[in-house]
Amino acid sequence: MELRTGYREWAPPSALRPAVSCLWTSVVASGSTTLVLPDACADLIWQRGAGAFIAGPDTGPAPAVLPDGTVLVGVRLRPGAGGPALGIPLTELRDQRVALLDVLPELAKQLPGDLSPGAAVDRLSAMIARLAAAGPPDTLVSHAARVLAGSRDRTDELARELGVSERHFRRRCLDAVGYGPKTLHRILRFRRFLSRVDAAGGRIDLSRIAVELGYADQAHLTRESVRLAGLPPAALVRARRG
Repeated sequence: MELRTGYREWAPPSALRPAVSCLWTSVVASGSTTLVLPDACADLIWQRGAGAFIAGPDTGPAPAVLPDGTVLVGVRLRPGAGGPALGIPLTELRDQRVALLDVLPELAKQLPGDLSPGAAVDRLSAMIARLAAAGPPDTLVSHAARVLAGSRDRTDELARELGVSERHFRRRCLDAVGYGPKTLHRILRFRRFLSRVDAAGGRIDLSRIAVELGYADQAHLTRESVRLAGLPPAALVRARRG
C-alpha cells in the first residue's frame, strides 16, 4: 500500500462495519506531538519496528510524542465493540496504551514490527474479523451509543427505554466501552462539537452551537472542552484549523 505523510482513514469492509469505525494510517514527517482526543473508541495499533499495542478509551487529551518517521496502522473499534472483541472489560485499559503482548500474546506474535504496512493492514483486518465474530459488539451498548451520539437524551431515561436498570446499563457500558453512560454521553456530545467545528468554514458562534448540542450555555461547553481536550473552545478551533 502507498503511505502518505500525515493521517488518513478509510471505511472498513462491509463485514467489519458493525464493529469497526475505520481503518487508518499515520506517518510522522518530523518529530511532533499529536493530541489524541476522547472518542469512546478503542484502537488496535501496529507500529513499524515495535509491534502492536492497544489504545484504550480516553477520558481526556492524550498527547502522543512521535519521533520522525513513525509509521502507525490502526483499526478503530466502535463504542460497544472493544470490550467484547478483546475479551476484557475496557475499564482495565481506560486511559492506557498497553502492549498487545501483555493482553493477547498469541495475537501479538502475528503482528511483529518488521511487517510491511500493507501486510499489517491485512493482518489487523483479519484479526479483528475473527475477534468480532467470537465476541460481537454489545448490541444494547452499541444502540445506546448511536442514540446518545445524535441526541440530548438523559442516560437514566435511555436505560428505561432500553428496558434495563441504570445499574445494569452502567455495568454493560463499563465493560464494553470503558466508562459509564454519563461519561459516554459527554464524550459523544463533545465529538459532535468537534464535527461542527471541522465542518464550519468561517466564524463560529460558540454560544449558539453550545445550546444546539445540549450544553447549558457556552460556559458549560468551555468547561467540557478544557476537561476533554485541554483547551477552551476558541483555542481548540484555532488549533484544529491550524
